[in-house]
Amino acid sequence: MPSRNSFREEWIRPIVFYGNNWLSLLGGAITTASAMVLVGFWVVGFFGHGASKNPYLGIIFDLILPGIFVVGLVLVLVGILARRSYLDATNQVPSLFPEVSLKDPVFRHALDVVVVATFINFIIVGTAAYRGVAYMDTVSFCGASCHVMAPEHASYRVSPHSNVACTDCHVAPTAAAYVHAKVDGTVQLLMVVAENYPRPIMADNKIPAASTTCVHCHSPGRFFGDKVVITSSFADDKSNTQTSSVTLMHVGGRDAFTHLSGIHGAHMGKIEYIATDTTNQTIPWVGKTNDNGSVTEFFESGAKSPVAGEKRLMDCIDCHIRAAHSFDTPEVALNKDMALGSPSASLPFIHQEGLSLLRASYKSQAEAQTRIASGLVTFYRSQYPAIWDAQSPQVYAAAKALISIYDANVFPSMKVTWGTHPNNIGHNTSPGCFRCHDGNHSAKDRSSITNDCSVCHNLVVSDTTRPKLITDMGMRQ
Repeated sequence: MPSRNSFREEWIRPIVFYGNNWLSLLGGAITTASAMVLVGFWVVGFFGHGASKNPYLGIIFDLILPGIFVVGLVLVLVGILARRSYLDATNQVPSLFPEVSLKDPVFRHALDVVVVATFINFIIVGTAAYRGVAYMDTVSFCGASCHVMAPEHASYRVSPHSNVACTDCHVAPTAAAYVHAKVDGTVQLLMVVAENYPRPIMADNKIPAASTTCVHCHSPGRFFGDKVVITSSFADDKSNTQTSSVTLMHVGGRDAFTHLSGIHGAHMGKIEYIATDTTNQTIPWVGKTNDNGSVTEFFESGAKSPVAGEKRLMDCIDCHIRAAHSFDTPEVALNKDMALGSPSASLPFIHQEGLSLLRASYKSQAEAQTRIASGLVTFYRSQYPAIWDAQSPQVYAAAKALISIYDANVFPSMKVTWGTHPNNIGHNTSPGCFRCHDGNHSAKDRSSITNDCSVCHNLVVSDTTRPKLITDMGMRQ
């Protein structure tokens, strides 16, 4: 019983006395109001009635409001400490605090409210913290709510990885990596607030190794054998002549007898490299560890030995660098869409005119949308009035398709244009394979990294109009 009286006299009475100030009362009001809004939002979201998909609501209700809730609790404490300090400095602290008795029904009910409120606050703070951290791991937060990530979000939505959370690839599954990612994200947030972020935003070797992320879904050692790849292209003539190419890709891997073959097999050993740029496009040194443990060093012609720079272990993402954020060249993008039927190849010179409009310089995506549409309409109205009269719907559809291509690949506000983000798969639109397989990387024994095309692929059909092989395979052209 004495301990109970001591607790009441030394803690409860002072807290009630000092807590009777405007700052603590304001903090209590803020905490209560934000708690009610938070709980209401969670209930609505849980039952799915009227909940909005707007990504900015997540920032408000999962990040800002929980912060306001905690600020209210802090104000209660600050008010208590401030009043205590003031009364102590002015010698107004009573020798005996007003009695707070459990026999007093009013105080007893108030104490019950405080206990219940404390328990509820604990639940709210815990839930809010969890939801806040979870929300920061969502695609909505990483892409849709952050305007500087518009290029990455646009390419992500149409990628094969559009159902994979950003953090599954960008954050390694360890506590240290998670903390590092959050600290790095906080720095980036401050850069956005201060308008001091890089344009364009580059990966700069910040992606975790594939061995900690990609392998959770993919099997690098799996044997894929050969893969048939069919591509179509259109000429800049009046009829937009379509040609097709058939390539047999030797993907390979490790077969049932542990034999290594093909593209994957050739790169499954320990290969290191040194790049002299942050995008790893210029590689003057490559080191391959042999079966006996020795290392064969390949130097680019003219490179001085030793080559300065960080040695990096080659893995999947050195080639598959644009797995979830691929940007096309205007030629590739237009050819793909025309092969699907829009823009329609029935419109004379649509390939030539479309490329011209896509390659033009625009200050913003809004300006591009206006000028691409008006430019295409003007072209057919002035040059081919009969086509315009008969096929104006196809012209408008073509303009819409061109605008979609531009909007998915070019972002003037972020200085992202054609070719800003190279793709290292292949070597048609950027150096890619030729960063090393250029026939210009040699070892001291005069051996070199092969540039024999047939090691990786065989060109079965090259730019042929309606090749019989595709017809025989039962595929449409």
